[in-house]
Amino acid sequence: MPITPTEKIWMDGELVDWADAKVHVLTHTMHYGSGVFEGIRAYKTSNGVAVFRLREHIERLFASAKVLMIDVPYNLEQLIEATREVVRVNGLHDGCYLRPLIYLGYGEMGLNPLPCPVNVSIAAWPWASYLGDEGIANGVRVKVSSWQRHDPNAVPTAAKSTGMYLNSSLAKVEALKAGYDEAILLAPDGHVSECTGENVFIVCGDRLITPPASDAGALDGITQRSVEAIAADLGYPVTHEPMIRTDLYLADEAFLTGTAAEVVPICAVDDREVGSGRPGPITKEIQSTFFATVRGEIDRYKDWLDYVD
Repeated sequence: MPITPTEKIWMDGELVDWADAKVHVLTHTMHYGSGVFEGIRAYKTSNGVAVFRLREHIERLFASAKVLMIDVPYNLEQLIEATREVVRVNGLHDGCYLRPLIYLGYGEMGLNPLPCPVNVSIAAWPWASYLGDEGIANGVRVKVSSWQRHDPNAVPTAAKSTGMYLNSSLAKVEALKAGYDEAILLAPDGHVSECTGENVFIVCGDRLITPPASDAGALDGITQRSVEAIAADLGYPVTHEPMIRTDLYLADEAFLTGTAAEVVPICAVDDREVGSGRPGPITKEIQSTFFATVRGEIDRYKDWLDYVD
């Protein structure tokens, strides 16, 4: 999706012009993929713009850096405030998408990342739902990818690491070229893992099932956890269970969750309609509750919102 440039990007403690947010061609992460990042959304509410679950996202950013043995030159509170600052300085009162990135910079080359300088940037821009308004309203068509999700003992899938998303890009391109909206990847043992950048849920009766993150090679999703809490509060039990591809075909409903995508119904998998082929009632109830939550309309979840001003 095209990016609408904003005025400033936070880079290593300074606000720089969007056009000047550049790195050297020998930046280590560009060659070897050894960086970590987050996707975060801020939403317009009646009390001003608020970042959704900001602290949890920055905590996961630090956890990812720990897994990759990257020493972050800022503390948690500094990056939380820097994220708020980027929203404020760019006047993003209607909400935005945020991309914090910790990367290994210019100065060392070779496979050993340990001597490399560590750089941090945070960008923000207006961004519509990743899978489009049509996907939000009517669901997306998904295929099971021929590409396999990473084995957690080959690369650490618990980390949101830049280089590992080549796997997702390959699956995404395959799905788009085949005429689908999104792809689902299977773990090395054949169980369902996740989409290219989203977690997967199925609905069976009044029960929600989602794959276990670490076992299936899926990222532990913050939107996923939010939806689990919302579903439980609405009276729908949620379990983490191994899932095979036919479970997707035979589910009553299915949907995906992620910061960029938000909550999107799945209407078909591998050309097989899921349920009626339309967004189901439980999916729609959870989806509408989620959107009310991020807009600050439900007091129960007000602690998930971090107001910028």
